[in-house]
Amino acid sequence: MKRILLAACLTLVAAEAQAVSRYDPTRMSCGRVQATIASQGAVILRYQSTRVPGLPLYDRYVRDERFCDMGEVRARAYVPSADTRSCPVFICKRPEFDRHFRRRLFPHR
Repeated sequence: MKRILLAACLTLVAAEAQAVSRYDPTRMSCGRVQATIASQGAVILRYQSTRVPGLPLYDRYVRDERFCDMGEVRARAYVPSADTRSCPVFICKRPEFDRHFRRRLFPHR
């Protein structure tokens, strides 16, 4: 019985660790970036920072919330592409519920 449970756990872990493709959005049009994300569900986009030369920036971009972890929501983000400086895409992030709560309890003086 222990072997079956161990095998089941290992199978679940292997299913979660699927490879995510990596792309450079500055070598693709905005439409192609969005189509790539739509077809694969989740990709990693890596590009150079415009503010700090030589600094690579990257993140995981998703098609919808099904590709986010539990407790995360889909949020709009922008990446540079070959034809525009700000191509709209989506990332996963934790919602900031306590921001207004903190502001009401501890107002700035």
